[in-house]
Amino acid sequence: MAKFRVTSLVVSAIFLLVSGGPAEAKNGIVIDGSTTVGPLAKSFAAYFTRSRGISVTVSESGSGNGAKSLINGTCDIATMSRSMKPEELAAARSKGIEPVAGVVALDGLAMVVNPANPVHSLTKQQIAAIYKGSVTNWRQVGGPNARILIVQRESNSGTQETFKELVVGKKVHIAASAETQASNGAVKNRISLTKGAIGFVGLGFIDSTVKKIAVDGVLPSPETVRNGTYPLSRPLFMVTAGTPKGRVQEFINLSATPVGKRMIKELGFVGTR
Repeated sequence: MAKFRVTSLVVSAIFLLVSGGPAEAKNGIVIDGSTTVGPLAKSFAAYFTRSRGISVTVSESGSGNGAKSLINGTCDIATMSRSMKPEELAAARSKGIEPVAGVVALDGLAMVVNPANPVHSLTKQQIAAIYKGSVTNWRQVGGPNARILIVQRESNSGTQETFKELVVGKKVHIAASAETQASNGAVKNRISLTKGAIGFVGLGFIDSTVKKIAVDGVLPSPETVRNGTYPLSRPLFMVTAGTPKGRVQEFINLSATPVGKRMIKELGFVGTR
């Protein structure tokens, strides 16, 4: 099991990252995957490069692409904000790869609206109705008479997969009117600029430009994620091809160290212990 985060360390060390491609995996570490786990992976990478002198490259192409990179042997660690799918596991095993997933932190999938929106709480049922398209005006859920703009993530996003699984159902289609954004940051920016918008982001991406709302009466926070009372919570993974060894194992194990725990907390994620 693993964990994650650090602010002053992150700021000072981030400039020490060394760029490189998968061919450098023998001497460094190549990481690809989730945009949610990205800030944590980059913080770990900066610290690891500074303290160990080992180059670490981090790409954020989405959980699905991280899994593909691991299966294709083009990364050492796939960062994922969801579990590997059965078809991904099958594809890996067909190549003689047995994926091993370590939980590095916990995250709350926060529902966010524009700060000007007076709505403070929605039920999971109301959120599902909004994303299915049966509720289209904020007035229907206790808000102003204004059209709801639905913002979602792209289909390859682990955050999108988790949202569908936890809220609307894996096989349920999101309303055709939904707007798709490519990252947590893009979702946050769209919500911050649009009074009638609603979206979802990882807990670590919340700031004053958006307003988090309660789900079933519970606000997302490190405490409610850790104690399990917030209904939209999830583990975050670092996945390797087989049991991690050497520098890869050392990198993942940062989450269990004091410095790693600090990074996790300062980035807004929640440690697993």
